[in-house]
Amino acid sequence: MKTINSFIKLGTCKPQLAFSLTLLALAGCSVAPLPQLNPTVPEAWRSSRSYNEPPRPELTQWWQAFNDPELNALVSRALQKNLNVAEANERLRATRILSKHAQSPHLPTLGIKTHDAVSPDTSTSYFLIGFDAQWELPLFGAKQSADRLANGHKALVKADLQAVLVSLVAEVSSRWVELRAAQQLETTLSTIQKIQREKLELLLIREHLNLTSSSDIASARAELARSEMALTAPRQTINRTTQQLAVLVAQSEPEATWLQRGPQPKLGNWQLSSLPADLLRTRPEINSAEAQVLIAAGELGMSRADIYPHISLGTSLQWSLNIASNRKRTRTGDSILSAGPGISIPLFDWGQRVANAHAKDHQMQAAVLAYRQTVLQGVAEAEIALGNLELLRLHERSSLQALAESQKRLDALKRRASLGLLSELDMDNARIDKLQIQQQVANANAERSIAYIALYKALGGATLPTAPLKDAY
Repeated sequence: MKTINSFIKLGTCKPQLAFSLTLLALAGCSVAPLPQLNPTVPEAWRSSRSYNEPPRPELTQWWQAFNDPELNALVSRALQKNLNVAEANERLRATRILSKHAQSPHLPTLGIKTHDAVSPDTSTSYFLIGFDAQWELPLFGAKQSADRLANGHKALVKADLQAVLVSLVAEVSSRWVELRAAQQLETTLSTIQKIQREKLELLLIREHLNLTSSSDIASARAELARSEMALTAPRQTINRTTQQLAVLVAQSEPEATWLQRGPQPKLGNWQLSSLPADLLRTRPEINSAEAQVLIAAGELGMSRADIYPHISLGTSLQWSLNIASNRKRTRTGDSILSAGPGISIPLFDWGQRVANAHAKDHQMQAAVLAYRQTVLQGVAEAEIALGNLELLRLHERSSLQALAESQKRLDALKRRASLGLLSELDMDNARIDKLQIQQQVANANAERSIAYIALYKALGGATLPTAPLKDAY
């Protein structure tokens, strides 16, 4: 309170100026300080390789790394039409409208009241009308704390919107990758089923010529039945993912184009190399925790301001009109004007207010600890996702090597078959082996794509809708 003490020594100041400066000093007094949020993050990712020029898609367009125009269009449609995004936008609009009036409770109020008054001897009757105006001054940090509360709630709702966007983009991308992977699996299993049927027909011919046993026929039939059973899983996935995509774009039914088989999204040789502090700033959970700290600081400031006396300025105007009189001489009307400051001092509940301020202080400290925990959890999730992505990259590379060796083996068997040194049954088995390894490559690619999506979801990567968000007023 050095400002007030230095002002009191200036005896030459006018009383009005002195009163105004005192109120300004009290208005900023006792504001709860904002804590320093300095989260501990590692200097670099442990699971990231070093690149001279690492390919890094933008956080707002990370799904374009798949180079899939259909996925890009689907994400854009979801951002524009998803109902959860629309709901979050409406909540943000409502919060923005209310935040503009954060200082409205500290504005002057005006009251009007009327009533009839009859004199005790019933000789006259007056009509009374009164105007009362009062302004409780936002002192002791109440004004700044109200702004913090409004800004904190607005930041919290914006973080909720960002969380919806991040989850939506990740969900659309994941369902699309699962859909294309299931369609690829269905194609491979259908081809295997066709080969198994041809193999059974060939064995039946050989059985008719007494060149094979009944056990070989039974084994071939069992393999054909298993291949037919295996088709159930990808078809269930196709049905589920298409319906989920329809919900994400606010449609009741999937589009027919989704059921048409297309190429599986491929990530390529993508790799991340950047500092956590540079990427985690967009994580909605961290933004939400930071908003909670701001809200807690605002509530602490309001509770501290509630400890001190409440000072107000007020004025009152009372006017009377004689409407009925049995006297010969009586006044027809009169008015009374009064104005002055008022003060409300907490006495008997002062201890409760102090306890409330102490409790709010602990709640703010809890919000700071929750923020730090959220940062640590975000770093851990990103590190885990990045590690999984690197491991699955190595897994995909190994599956590609296995596919290359399988192709070499199949080419060698084809040369032997052309020389009449190999039967068609052996060739069918080799083709099935190659198709199975080829499907393993497709599965590895899909798993790596899902890990890539999980990484950017952990980093809070998303984009705002193309249409700008505007307030309703």
